[in-house]
Amino acid sequence: MPIKSIMKTVFRLLFVVTLPLSLFGQDTTLVKQQANVLAQAVIKGDYKTLVDHMYPRVVAMMGGKEKMLNTANTSMANMKAEGIVFENATIGSPGKFYRAGKEIHCLVPETITLKMPNGHVVAQSYLLAISADGGKTWSFIDLNKNTINNITKMFPYFNPELKIPEPTEPVMQP
Repeated sequence: MPIKSIMKTVFRLLFVVTLPLSLFGQDTTLVKQQANVLAQAVIKGDYKTLVDHMYPRVVAMMGGKEKMLNTANTSMANMKAEGIVFENATIGSPGKFYRAGKEIHCLVPETITLKMPNGHVVAQSYLLAISADGGKTWSFIDLNKNTINNITKMFPYFNPELKIPEPTEPVMQP
């Protein structure tokens, strides 16, 4: 076997062996840091940053950045008028990384506290973190009932090994 052919085989083998390792070597700190930027944007009312960190396909489905930003501003103003404000958002440790076509996906737990006129509501859910550049940058979608039901429409290469837990009911607290 010629040396050139042997080298090609060795490089292919190295690629096949190291690709899964690159998934496991993803930086969970970076995912959590970028998810925290998103969460704090919601708390501060910085909806431009919120939209900038959303998964681009979802933004496009909502009519583009400008329309999504207007929708977010209107929705939050309506909530505030009813005495409902985002009080706190806590991001948990990201889960296992999964290859999904050309993207990497993982679940990131979040806990959101809303202040309401009659108390507080605490909701625990998940963000789906998506990276299209090998884990350098991440975008997110909130995994509510609607997005979970449409996950394969939004992500044609969604990896079925990534199991999304059912959303839990928010808890009312004094």
